[in-house]
Amino acid sequence: MILTTPRSEELQKIIEGRHHAPYTVLGLHRLDQYDTITVFLPDASSASINGQFPLHAREEVGIFQWRGAIGSITTPYQIHAIDHNNQISQFYDPYAFPLQLAEFDLHLFSEGRHWHAYRFLGANPHTVDGINGTLFAVWAPNASRVSVVGDFNQWNGLCHPMQVHEGFGVWELFIPNLAVGSLYKFEIRHRDSGTIHLKSDPYARQAELRPHTASVTTALPSYQWQDNAWLQQRTQKDWLHQPYSIYEVHLGSWQRDEENRFLNYRQLADQLIPYVKEMAFTHIELLPITEHPLDDSWGYQTTGYYAPTRRFGSPDDLRYFIDQCHQHHIGVLLDWVPGHFPKDSHGLARFDGSPLYEHGDPKQGEHQDWGTYIFNYDRVEVSNFLLANAIYWLEEFHFDGLRVDAVASMLYLDYSRQEGEWIPNENGGRENLAVIAFLKQLNIILHQNHPGCLVIAEESTSYPMVSRPTHMGGLGFSMKWNLGWMHDILRYMQHDAIHRRYHHDNVTFGLLYAFNENFILPFSHDEVVHGKGSMISKMPGDEWQRYANLRLLYTFTFTYPGKKLLFMGSEFAQASEWQFDMPLPWHSLNSPGNRGMQHLIKDLNHHYREKIALHGHDFSPQGFEWIDCSDHEQSVISYIRRYQQASLLIIFNFTPVPRENYRIGVPDAGTYTIIFSSDARCYGGCDTANIAVLESDPIPWANREHSLVLTLPPLAGIILSQC
Repeated sequence: MILTTPRSEELQKIIEGRHHAPYTVLGLHRLDQYDTITVFLPDASSASINGQFPLHAREEVGIFQWRGAIGSITTPYQIHAIDHNNQISQFYDPYAFPLQLAEFDLHLFSEGRHWHAYRFLGANPHTVDGINGTLFAVWAPNASRVSVVGDFNQWNGLCHPMQVHEGFGVWELFIPNLAVGSLYKFEIRHRDSGTIHLKSDPYARQAELRPHTASVTTALPSYQWQDNAWLQQRTQKDWLHQPYSIYEVHLGSWQRDEENRFLNYRQLADQLIPYVKEMAFTHIELLPITEHPLDDSWGYQTTGYYAPTRRFGSPDDLRYFIDQCHQHHIGVLLDWVPGHFPKDSHGLARFDGSPLYEHGDPKQGEHQDWGTYIFNYDRVEVSNFLLANAIYWLEEFHFDGLRVDAVASMLYLDYSRQEGEWIPNENGGRENLAVIAFLKQLNIILHQNHPGCLVIAEESTSYPMVSRPTHMGGLGFSMKWNLGWMHDILRYMQHDAIHRRYHHDNVTFGLLYAFNENFILPFSHDEVVHGKGSMISKMPGDEWQRYANLRLLYTFTFTYPGKKLLFMGSEFAQASEWQFDMPLPWHSLNSPGNRGMQHLIKDLNHHYREKIALHGHDFSPQGFEWIDCSDHEQSVISYIRRYQQASLLIIFNFTPVPRENYRIGVPDAGTYTIIFSSDARCYGGCDTANIAVLESDPIPWANREHSLVLTLPPLAGIILSQC
């Protein structure tokens, strides 16, 4: 039988992998009074439909056709093929199924307003006419052809070309009966150069374990969550006035097994959660667990924005970990990286053969310091990719919020650039206006859709109103890291005590702006890497003084206005810098000094959580009052933390000299009890003598009508409560 349709040139495009609309050629078509079915089987020697209707080989290699009476064959139909090795295969023809993507989804995505874009882009389980399979969809507007390739078609880009939706740049293909766990990528041909690019799926829910880079098909989530009570109370929580003490964790190095292998999410649930609960932290913040190719990046060079890394198990294993945290009343935050992405050839870089997710101009599209690309936030599909990703982690995995990495690098066009290396905005300024709009939209969407979630900015400049609502002109973040305070106090603590009187303003200056933002006080992973040493190694003096200084620093932190964050290992004063490729040195806890430090952090967490004066007004000047900030000669400061009628008096001695008979003004006459001293013997201190219960005197001091006398322990902080 000689068939003249489809036209030979169209068939040639299919054979050569150049066709952008294979549905117009392949599959079942009605022509005049006949039905025709055209299939492309490059490895077949013969084929039939449903084992009954022979397909005739055309002269074009690999093209098989059938023509018959209208209605003779109905969809879906199966292809029976025999290859040149006499191997038989049987499968539903993908091109017998109608296109599946809804115009509504495509329009929302093209407008940058589809907050659940991952439900139609990527590889989603799908059923058509009772046939289960996977619906693939990818955004690649500069491609002339896109194919799904994988272990199911020998990675042959000719086998499963996708259909483009003109005007949207989105390609789709439904592959029936594709097994869960199949490996796949997208093979993309650039429309101008003709170059071929093999890419992982930007919306993939799972990826191969590195060093392999294929995406993996998944089933619909079936995990049965047990954390409804937690999620419900989160929506009603007055987080502004609640304690937040965050334990920052790199899952690959918190602990490992006997053979130095990673613990999986379920093992971490069994070990990490009891530890965090015992230490009285309120939240765990995970360094990025999105898929990444290089362990050394700690997760900050993300290639799989929708895929939890396989290093620690499956997506359901991660769900289990978070679920268990919530059932044990521990919140979980995700370190999220929307500011840049790596140049790995399988990732987002030059995704369809040209700059797509990134800016094309290196002055706007490349981070010179990090060797990465910068997202093009002006493209609505790119910002939609990130906005939907933020929603994804909160909805699909129940994260309680995001810590947004490197916000300063996003906000400024001249970030880490010299003159002439950056392009001003339309107003001639240095602010990235598209980023500002993106961040505001991010915070609006997350807070509207997930009341009670936290969105935290790592922002290192004085950009105004980062944590103020968008309707007031702010960026809308819940909180911001107080990196200025962190650098000041570390600089101060690194001075030998004898010189601290000359740097007293490093301790006091932060109160001038402490309530301009909702601040978190961070001692993060960034402070214990790249030659910065560990927290204990930053402290001056002999061994006793170093431990006393660190206990003093932590006491200052937990009583100072702001929520708290501490990187793992710092809570027990590990001696060495953090190393990502080995577990924390838990054996250090055999030392009394390290054990005492761990005990101190545990008790500080309990005081911070249980004493409302220490957290109720973390973001308001109502919660803080200086007693004396001017005693620079003796390097002593004192202040009051309060919430309504509850108040605590806190005093610090930043020298190794005990201050005997030290008089301090008090807010009210009465009896005061020392409820905490970082010099206590159980923490490794020397228990400098003090009467536990102190009576005030009617002696005016420091603009107070009453005062009391006590001994200030060396390099220590003490907390007093009025009886």
